[in-house]
Amino acid sequence: MSMTTRTKTQSPGPHVADSHDLIRVHGARENNLKDVSIEIPKRRLTVFTGVSGSGKSSLVFNTIAGESQRLINETYSAFVQGFMPTPARPEVDVLEGLTTAIIVDQQRIGADPRSTVGTATDANAMLRILFSRLGEPHIGPPNAFSFNVASVRASGAFTVDRGPDRTKAVKKTFTRTGGMCTRCEGRGKVSDIDLTQLFDDSKSIAEGAFTIPGWKSDSFWTVRVYAESGLIDPNKPIRKFTKKEMHDFLHREPTKVKVEGVNLTYEGLIPKIQKSFLSKDREALQPHIRAFVDRAVTFTACPECDGTRLSEAARSSRIGGINIADACAMQISDLAEWVRGLDEPSPTSSSRGYPMVAPLLDALHHTLDSFVEIGLGYLSLDRPSGTLSGGEAQRVKMVRHLGSSLTDTTYVFDEPTIGLHPHDIQRMNDLLLRLRDKGNTVLVVEHKPETIAIADHVVDLGPGAGTAGGTVCFEGTVEGLRAGGTITGRHFDDRAALKQTVRTPTGTLEIRGATANNLRDVDVDIPLGVLAVVTGVAGSGKSSLVHGSIPAGAGVVSVDQGAIRGSRRSNPATYTGLLDPIRKAFAKANGVKPALFSANSEGACPNCNGVGVIYTDLAMMAGAATTCEECEGKRFEASVLDHHLGGRDISEVLAMSVTEAKEFFGAGEARTPAAHRILGRLADVGLGYLSLGQPLTTLSGGERQRLKLATHMAEKGGIYILDEPTTGLHLADVEQLLGLLDRLVDSGKSVIVIEHHQAVMAHADWIIDLGPGAGHDGGRIVFEGTPVDLVAARSTLTGEHLSAYVGT
Repeated sequence: MSMTTRTKTQSPGPHVADSHDLIRVHGARENNLKDVSIEIPKRRLTVFTGVSGSGKSSLVFNTIAGESQRLINETYSAFVQGFMPTPARPEVDVLEGLTTAIIVDQQRIGADPRSTVGTATDANAMLRILFSRLGEPHIGPPNAFSFNVASVRASGAFTVDRGPDRTKAVKKTFTRTGGMCTRCEGRGKVSDIDLTQLFDDSKSIAEGAFTIPGWKSDSFWTVRVYAESGLIDPNKPIRKFTKKEMHDFLHREPTKVKVEGVNLTYEGLIPKIQKSFLSKDREALQPHIRAFVDRAVTFTACPECDGTRLSEAARSSRIGGINIADACAMQISDLAEWVRGLDEPSPTSSSRGYPMVAPLLDALHHTLDSFVEIGLGYLSLDRPSGTLSGGEAQRVKMVRHLGSSLTDTTYVFDEPTIGLHPHDIQRMNDLLLRLRDKGNTVLVVEHKPETIAIADHVVDLGPGAGTAGGTVCFEGTVEGLRAGGTITGRHFDDRAALKQTVRTPTGTLEIRGATANNLRDVDVDIPLGVLAVVTGVAGSGKSSLVHGSIPAGAGVVSVDQGAIRGSRRSNPATYTGLLDPIRKAFAKANGVKPALFSANSEGACPNCNGVGVIYTDLAMMAGAATTCEECEGKRFEASVLDHHLGGRDISEVLAMSVTEAKEFFGAGEARTPAAHRILGRLADVGLGYLSLGQPLTTLSGGERQRLKLATHMAEKGGIYILDEPTTGLHLADVEQLLGLLDRLVDSGKSVIVIEHHQAVMAHADWIIDLGPGAGHDGGRIVFEGTPVDLVAARSTLTGEHLSAYVGT
């Protein structure tokens, strides 16, 4: 018999593993960061704030989260890494204490027509399984309810070799039942092409009948393949084509033809247009191509599936009278109630087993309840993901993380309160605190004081933006921030005063019987010649009222939340059209062609092709980028830099800030009125610190929003519609935005703003409040009047929060 003996020992000290409670960053130099060194506490909520462009995203996303994800990717095999993105190591000396980072940003989920809220969150996948088990009649497996899966039938024979002299011919038939509507191919909409926008049928192809952008008569791949295919007569006016010629011209299947000894594929004009233009994201098209598509193509709900995307068989299977299309069209809060109320199946369907479905119902309950909890209960699962705003997209991504069992994880959020009414911000704050309380590190880039106030730790970057930022101005508690004297600290408790004297409208914009989305036959008169603010909780119908009911066209300039698209070759000068007058001014002063002064054209450095850096692809390893030795990163050929305007070459001009360039092109030898006007608009929206040649890919969300606003300000129109212009703006920048809105109104414009920010509401001449709730609980006008009247009445959620904001 053995006995275990114990010896008394002193109580052990702290375990060495418990000492790793900080994320240490030393010497961060990504983008505009200036050798930043900070220590971030783990398992706490840390908020990063500072003016737009101060370096918050560079520190949080590009440095901390970027390096965490890069290190995780390196744990996979070289083969797997070859299929993954290979980001370069961020510019930083030391990064210690990193944990797995989960990034929840504002990037759009994707604008593919087949991507919906349900497919993006796996809720559709669970519904498909549910209907495949309980739906009556039973039509097949889950794929039978998927609008992304087509039905396939195939048959054939193959030979099996079993050894010497032992072969066997086997016949097989393969079938797969999908739920895709065959007419619209799962898109829910069909396109009708206006042929008069594609060609002039009074002309022949040889005479230049095509009116499609980019289709020039000498184009080898487009016009000439039609003219020289031998299938149609290129010298006959199109209206005189025979029936066969017209079919070949418009609808012929892909056919191999030979043009000047080169094998090419001839295809009917309509399928070619569909592949060239209609299969792409509309927002990714160039402006003139987008305008052509808008003219030539109309989209209507598919007549066969009635816009549900699903086949007739998929719509025939029901649970309690509800088919999967009905379920996906329900408001998610209603769908959650329907799923919760599902009883055990009838005896005829019990063979497929209710016990097997119970875990699925629990998972579906959790997912749908998470939507409601996060404030998205007003959405439906069939809502196209490309129509979600940046704030909605970010919250949809949060759905899969609520209730997660992961701990000691770093969650990184990019302004999670964007698009949220003050009433909803508290709910978002509760979710952030819950993630922290489970033992996670939560890093939040945020401007709203309501979210900054709940932080355990605050990092304030600045003091300015661009080259004037990139340093840590404050690090500590919220109380310390208030007393710290930084820009954020000084403006933290700012409250805009209610506008006591409002402008008199010069007219009204009448909206009658608006029923778009959840609007309930709304009649409203929006005053013109004033600053009108449309507000209400998220999902109450604001965008539906303004964007869906005010006809776009002459006199209406709409600035929405759509993302700016552009590569690292794009910059503020190219995006705003500023580079055109600058190139012409250089060309005129030096007697050469304007194309020489474009890094994307003839003036580009031949070694780096105008990029300024040389990229070395290292396969599964992170690629390396080195400054071009020939142009030293200036992007232009050496001979181009010998030409000067006002004593500066083109690379020096593109290195100027907007403020410097405005002065440079405003007087003297370099005076260029067209460039000066564009620079004035950039300065008006608070982008005076931006470099003209700074790549768009390095701009923050707030900078991109204001760049877009500055570009649209050049358009001629009497009515400006702005969708949440405070997105990404620091507390100190909101005041400048209000000044810009005032200048627009005082110049004779009518400004209609969709906004949640209380400072903009308090500054309005007229407020239209929608609600009272979201989804089918909203869609009604609950208040119309001045800010003073709204606060006095306190009859709506907006009135209550605005009253608390102004302290009345």
